[in-house]
Amino acid sequence: MKAKFLKERLSWILLIVAVQGLILLIAWLDHSIPITPVLYAVFLTTILSLAFLCFRYIKETKFYQELDNWTADLDTDTLPTPTSPFERIVADTLIQQTTSLRNETYENTAMLEYEKDDLLAWIHEVKTPLTAMKLIIDRTEDEEMKAQLMYEWLRIHLLLDTQLHQKRMPFMHNDLYIEQVSLKPLMIQEIKMLQSWCLQKGIGFDLELEADVVLTDAKWAAFIIRQLLTNAVKYSEQDEIRLKSFRDDSHTYVQIIDNGRGIDPKDLPRIFDKGFTSTTEHQDRSSSGMGLYLTKQAALALHIKISVESTLGEGTTFTLRFPKRNEFESVISV
Repeated sequence: MKAKFLKERLSWILLIVAVQGLILLIAWLDHSIPITPVLYAVFLTTILSLAFLCFRYIKETKFYQELDNWTADLDTDTLPTPTSPFERIVADTLIQQTTSLRNETYENTAMLEYEKDDLLAWIHEVKTPLTAMKLIIDRTEDEEMKAQLMYEWLRIHLLLDTQLHQKRMPFMHNDLYIEQVSLKPLMIQEIKMLQSWCLQKGIGFDLELEADVVLTDAKWAAFIIRQLLTNAVKYSEQDEIRLKSFRDDSHTYVQIIDNGRGIDPKDLPRIFDKGFTSTTEHQDRSSSGMGLYLTKQAALALHIKISVESTLGEGTTFTLRFPKRNEFESVISV
């Protein structure tokens, strides 16, 4: 702050130095003026000027030091109190701008909330005709047509489901209910949902569930497994996807193993990033880059550690490590 003050007052300091120098120059050129009294006067005025600068530094920088430490949280009540006309101009301007920004923030937040609620309402409304479509498809006698329609229906259903969970994600902690969840019925339900797609691609499932019970939220755990299964089915052809569960170190582990196209090693550190799509299949327009990102966010909220191993051209293994009860105290308390 001292350097800033001296820089701000540099012109005044140079003026004082110039005046003192001019007085000394006149005394030196005019021999009729005694030099000793002039030097004494210059010395006294220099001391007085330094004392005045120190006084002004203390008085003027107090407001700006407090302003420099002010947290810009749009709270004008914590603004330092101005004492001079220029400080009042600064404070009044800050109050006006802060008030304007606060009002704009409230409006934008309200608009986002409205759009979120509107989108959620639209998704729920769309589910009604989607359910009706499912019933109509089930009554279709042409098996080939039925399989194609079910595949397209499933794509729409999964897209709506992902969009719904994406909008709920910021408020996920308000929606958690932690309990003992059985893995087998949960996985079978998710597999049945993908059945038409898997039949079309010739994909089967092999369940090896040594451990069946985990402590989690059933709805969000199902969403995580659904996303990983969808990912495995999407990148597999005429193959089998293995679902394993086991216990180790008091933790329950779930693995989803496919023999699909795999992931390039350079892509592995980025697959959970928002919007990231494969660099090896960058022209794949069906990938949004949101599925694994949402999976990671949901896993973090549920204290599920998710890891991945993959070999390009050979397959991918996603591993979920579910937490122990003592690791869930913070979530259970919510």
